[in-house]
Amino acid sequence: MNASVNPDPVRGLSDGDDRLVEADARLLALQRACGGELNTTIAIPELLAMVAKARTLGVKMSRPIFAFNGRDTMTGWAEVGPRTDGCGTLDIVIADWRAVAAKEQEDPKTADLVREIDRSLAECAMRVDTKQRVLSVEAEAADLRSFASRLEKADKPVWTEYLDLVDVANPMNDWRTLDDAKCRIDGSLRVWTAHLEQLTRKSDDPSGFVVYLTADTPLEQNEADARGDATYSPSLGRDLGPVLRQPIDRIITNAETIRAKLAGPLNDQYSTYAQDIANAGQHLLGLMDDLSDLEIVESEAFATAPDRIDLADVARRACGILGVKAQEKRIVLRPPAEGESQMAIAEFRRVLQILLNLVGNAIRYSPEDSQVWVRLDGVGNRAMVTVADLGHGLDEDQQDRVFEKFERLGRSGDGGSGLGLYISRRIARAMDGDLTVESAPGQGARFTLTVPAAT
Repeated sequence: MNASVNPDPVRGLSDGDDRLVEADARLLALQRACGGELNTTIAIPELLAMVAKARTLGVKMSRPIFAFNGRDTMTGWAEVGPRTDGCGTLDIVIADWRAVAAKEQEDPKTADLVREIDRSLAECAMRVDTKQRVLSVEAEAADLRSFASRLEKADKPVWTEYLDLVDVANPMNDWRTLDDAKCRIDGSLRVWTAHLEQLTRKSDDPSGFVVYLTADTPLEQNEADARGDATYSPSLGRDLGPVLRQPIDRIITNAETIRAKLAGPLNDQYSTYAQDIANAGQHLLGLMDDLSDLEIVESEAFATAPDRIDLADVARRACGILGVKAQEKRIVLRPPAEGESQMAIAEFRRVLQILLNLVGNAIRYSPEDSQVWVRLDGVGNRAMVTVADLGHGLDEDQQDRVFEKFERLGRSGDGGSGLGLYISRRIARAMDGDLTVESAPGQGARFTLTVPAAT
């Protein structure tokens, strides 16, 4: 497959609110093609997810990235890392930036489809140079953490020297001998297969590779064997979730590709079917996330990590993340104004999770062309943030039931699991706070999160 490759890295800068505040011409063009603009929330889905995760965890991340600009598929190796300015800004660098014309993706060969499967199932990805020296590594599998750690601590290590290759002689003579090679890795009971994807310059000479490692079996099977415990029960959050997420993500991606007709013309009826598949996949991912969170918050060991945070800042971030979803229903989000502040003692990540749930629900159940407000308040030693909407509202009986597990108040087909508010209240109370509701039929609903105020 031919591709247009630019050897110069694409560069940009994200602020603490995940807005693209600096971008070269190529990144800005993609941002605009995805519906965004400079100084607005990053509109490139994979890049936004990567930036948000790197900012939240405070670590540098690197991985392949794919995006569509309305005409071509853009690919590259993205590296996102926080600056040390304390403002939450992150540098964005995308190497091996290339554009693959949509028409070139028609009738893909079997080899290309296999490569897509390799990417989706990989539990470790390494960017290496032409001499197989590791430039960056990211491992999702728990049994590869020590392997990744050893590579990160070394100075440009040759990855083949950190594992045992099966039936591969003189691996450095030709990189093709490494493609599809079986290997064993210290710390893992599984057998792994290496898949190499070549990165090229304009001259088509290799500029390096991405090495994907896929396992022959899911992790939970080997964990049970290692424990020698026939009664071992896999955990959804710890074991099953990571295994299921990758193939479901690939189903969604392929369905969206079909729906957008990137692979060629398609009857509108089949495009609608593809949209239904993508929506079902998204619903399944949401349900997995909720069940995983449920397992965590109901654990006896569950605890939060309180810190001094600004509820106004968290609220603005939640509204920024859900801005596109609100625009689709022509709903105006009214977050706290810039400069407004309400300091509290709570865990930033958990408060953001609660507000994303509350604002998302408000958008889902509000009529089109309406508004959703996020307001701050404080009483004594309590700090509060309220999400108010103009939806149908809840009667007294519904207000008592809305926080119960799996309660959906008779709604169906809305994509909800009935767990979001139950989980949110559990988290709020774990932070020495609470989550309450005030409402009346026809007058919308006001959900209020209360946490300790910062002194």
